[in-house]
This record gives sequence, C-alpha cells and structure tokens, in this order.
Amino acid sequence: MENQITLRGSLLALPHYSHENHGKKFYRFTLEVPRLSGTVDLLPVVAEERILNQLDLSGGEMITVYGQVRSHNVRTEGVRHLLIFVFAQSIVCEDGEPINECIMEGPLCREPTYRRTPLGREICDVMLAVPRGYKRADYLPCILWGRTAAEGAHCHTRDLIRIYGRLQSRNYTKLTEDGPQERTAYEISALSAEFPEPDDNCE
Repeated sequence: MENQITLRGSLLALPHYSHENHGKKFYRFTLEVPRLSGTVDLLPVVAEERILNQLDLSGGEMITVYGQVRSHNVRTEGVRHLLIFVFAQSIVCEDGEPINECIMEGPLCREPTYRRTPLGREICDVMLAVPRGYKRADYLPCILWGRTAAEGAHCHTRDLIRIYGRLQSRNYTKLTEDGPQERTAYEISALSAEFPEPDDNCE
C-alpha cells in the first residue's frame, strides 16, 4: 500500500502550534500551491517541531514538503468531521516550479458515487482507506474523471485502487441551522488510476 505526496509552494503564514503527542510538539501551516490554471490550492500541513527547527522560514522562499496525506476524525457539537491534512516527513527550503503530486493506494471503504455534469463529463467519487501503522487507516476522498470515472463506477467496497493525482482544496457553502457557512473541502483529484486484480494485492 502506498501513501506519498510531494508539495512545493509558498507559506501563507509562519507555522503555529497545533498539538503534542507522545512528548513531541507539532505545528501547522498552510501551503499555497498554484495550479497550471492559475487557481491556488491552500493545503494544510502538520510538521514536527524537530523538522521545522532545521529550517529558516523567514526568507519567504518556496518550500518542498515530502510526506503523507492523513485524516483525523474530530467531533464538534456532536457532529463528526473528517479533517484532511499533509503530514510532513521532511521539508526542504528551495525555489522552483510548484509541485503537487501524490500516489494513494488502498481499498474502497464505501460504494462509489458516479454522476455526470450538466455538460456530460463523467465523475466518480470514491473513499479510500489507506492503511497506516499500528493497524490504523487514513480515509481519503478522491475524485475520478472521464474514462477513469467509468472504470471506478464498477468497483465495490474492499476493491483496491491505486491513484496518481493531486491534493486540492475546494470552497463550498453549507446550509446550517445558523445559516449558510463557507467551508473548505480537501480531496485527491486523480490524473490516472489503476485497478489491481486480487492476485496483485499485497496482504
């Protein structure tokens, strides 16, 4: 099973304290990563203090983050939310072209949702359960497009999918009891996907 992401972009602001786990302090920051279209993805990154202490982030140059896409369930006022973020395993300060590349592999944890846009474009939403250490898994929403979407629509829960794509942010309006609220969703947009046969699965 795979879970790898490489991002190169600019810091929206300096890292701020997030939490402590097993005696280690973690910090959160947002990375601005432009697409070729000019749209900018604002992606949350969590990094251990030890990694950040090796860097000089005051110069304003771009940074490259190597890590994994993670998920975390939180409960707010009795409602569960799935938080998606990038867990940094290493960071390098360097200029260059923006990068947003990831590889995800895991079984589907629910049935795909297939639809067509008003213009006839095929879309398929899938949720991967990507295994992590200590018998845990990250639940990652992914979008398949075109021919890949048509293939994904024939998959079922527990079928294995390997996705090559990018992590993107998307703003939307949610209607709540307190009125409409602006929110941000994070999902992996697939450039391509593979559907390994059961014999190819790694136990």
